[in-house]
Amino acid sequence: MINFYGTPTLETDRLILRRLVIEDVQSFFTNWMSDERVTDNLIKGAHKSISESVERVTNIVNEYEDQEFCYWGIELKATGDLIGAIDFYHFDLTTENCEVGFTLGYEWWNQGYGTEALKAVMEFGFRHMNIHKIAAAHNIDNPASGKIMQKVGMKQEGLIRHMIRNAKNQYKDCAVYGIFQEEYLV
Repeated sequence: MINFYGTPTLETDRLILRRLVIEDVQSFFTNWMSDERVTDNLIKGAHKSISESVERVTNIVNEYEDQEFCYWGIELKATGDLIGAIDFYHFDLTTENCEVGFTLGYEWWNQGYGTEALKAVMEFGFRHMNIHKIAAAHNIDNPASGKIMQKVGMKQEGLIRHMIRNAKNQYKDCAVYGIFQEEYLV
C-alpha cells in the first residue's frame, strides 16, 4: 500500500525540494516556463504571459491540501533560486506504481541538479511511500533526460511512438524508463 505524505520538504547536498508558494510565480515563469528550449519537451508548451504561470502555481498550491499530491519546487541551497520542479503523478493504487516528471531551467542544465533531485524523490518514494515502481518517459529528441534516468538506476523499457503531442502540434516518440523498489533498495 502506498503511504501518502503530501509534499514534505526534502534536502540534498545542493538542493531543497519544497512546496511552491504563490511568491514563486516570477521564478516559475522566468526560469523555465517561458523558455521554449525547456518547454519544447512539455506537452502544454511555454507560458506566453505571467498570468498563465499565476494560474498554474495557484492550482499547484491549492492541490497541496491533497495528501496524494507530490509536487516539489527545486531550489538551490546556495542562492535560494528556484530552478525547476519535480513531481510524482498517475498513482495506480492497484499496482502501487507511479510516474515521475521533472523540469529544469536551461541555465541549470548539465550540472547534475536533475540527477540529484530525481534521486531524492525516488529515495523518498521507495523508502517512505512504499511505491512499487517509478516510471518516467522522455522525448527521444531530449536524450539528456534519459541520461538522468539512467544515472539513478532506471532502465529503458521501450519506445512508444507518437506518445505525446506537444503545443506545436508535433507528435513525439518517447523512451520509457522504470525502476522497481527492490532494484533501487539493493
